[in-house]
Amino acid sequence: MNMRRIMKKAALLLTVSMVLMTLAGCGGEKAAETLNLFTWDGMFPQEVLSGFEKEYGIKINYSNFDYDEDMLAKLETAKGGDYDLVIADDYIIEIAIAEGLVKKLDKSKLTNLANVDPVFQGHFYDKTDEYTVPYGAGIPLIVYDPEAVDIEITGYEDLWNPALKNNVALIGNYRVIDGIVLKIMGKSFNENDTAVIEEAGKKLLDLAPNVRLISDNNTQDYLISGEAAAGFLYTSQVTMALAARNDLKVVYPKEGLGFGIMAGFIPSQAPNEDAAHKFLDYILRPEIAAQCFEYIGYVCTNKAAVEYLSEEARQSLSLPEEAKSGEFIMDISAEANEVHERIWTEFKAALN
Repeated sequence: MNMRRIMKKAALLLTVSMVLMTLAGCGGEKAAETLNLFTWDGMFPQEVLSGFEKEYGIKINYSNFDYDEDMLAKLETAKGGDYDLVIADDYIIEIAIAEGLVKKLDKSKLTNLANVDPVFQGHFYDKTDEYTVPYGAGIPLIVYDPEAVDIEITGYEDLWNPALKNNVALIGNYRVIDGIVLKIMGKSFNENDTAVIEEAGKKLLDLAPNVRLISDNNTQDYLISGEAAAGFLYTSQVTMALAARNDLKVVYPKEGLGFGIMAGFIPSQAPNEDAAHKFLDYILRPEIAAQCFEYIGYVCTNKAAVEYLSEEARQSLSLPEEAKSGEFIMDISAEANEVHERIWTEFKAALN
């Protein structure tokens, strides 16, 4: 009798266990779909990210990098995997495409692609527009407080003036900073002659006494607070500085401008390329794009979004006439880049 009860109880437990397993496999909660987004910090307003998650039921896993080179190193290590969508600068995208780390877009899934302004398409890093979708353009510029300095700043070379000792804030992109020295010398941002780059490095060292700080993040805050009297800033930072203080002056350096486009691309082994296409198409919607551009403060690359921008934003986020003569920073030889990296290390060491 006891044995029968034991066997009956065991059979009941087995049945219950099987039912629970079935429920777990069929009726349990499905794991949420995820989009792994990799870009700089603060590239999207939260309402845009939340709106996408709510509409598509796809959770955004947002991770960020500080420099384009950091992004490329991680993408190389992952062999084009780990991330579904990356937004980075043009010159680094060119390298990623050449290394086979970028997947061609499925344009049948991008119903809003026609909203992109053709001015920002067909450039060196993706001449046939097969791999990327532009997400803003920019021209690094000088901003300064005319009441806090005794000189008029008209170009890059003025940043070397002793009147600006310990008063200049710089962004942290070494190709851009080394590049402005090359422009002073009448050369290209993309100079490959290592002897010329070495010469630029010597001149860059002379700037060290004037540099208060180097930062890629929120560099404009030092101008706004008055901690620095002059700064060389990214476009978004220029926009924020002027919004906070209309007494600051913007300078389009006489030696020539740099110009760049940041764009989104799907890595070659993206775990969820379908989610990446959905997100790209979502941010190409005019009203969504307008929210993004007003937030990031870069030149608007979506022609259909312009009518959704505020009047103030339309003026500040349109492509300036001066930018049309700007020079793209492009990939250079490994030897030239090696010299740039060494120069940058020496320059930062001279600041301490």
